[in-house]
Amino acid sequence: EVQLVESGGGLVQAGGSLRLSCAASGFTFDDYAIGWFRQAPGKEREGVSCISTSDGNTYYPDSVKGRFTISSDNAKNMVYLQMNSLKPEDTAIYYCNRCYAPFDYWGQGTQVTVSS
Repeated sequence: EVQLVESGGGLVQAGGSLRLSCAASGFTFDDYAIGWFRQAPGKEREGVSCISTSDGNTYYPDSVKGRFTISSDNAKNMVYLQMNSLKPEDTAIYYCNRCYAPFDYWGQGTQVTVSS
């Protein structure tokens, strides 16, 4: 059974930092690229980072490039997202999942709120 458990969100002022964690289980972790997604109220879910757990290659959209850093610990089946220089527009619920063909199952996510 696939499980994805996100944690680490919170309320932070603009310019601050947060580190999100994703605990994954129920699938062969290093067979997939794993990423972080976010969904703000009234908006579609969007991908904000992706890491190939086999070779460490990463991808970021322009909106977060240079501010967010994704990493993984394959021994622990964990993926992390270090978010720096946060902006109010980063406010959203953050989820982890496979980058390509995400599982139908989504975890509960973790709320990130950035105040101006």
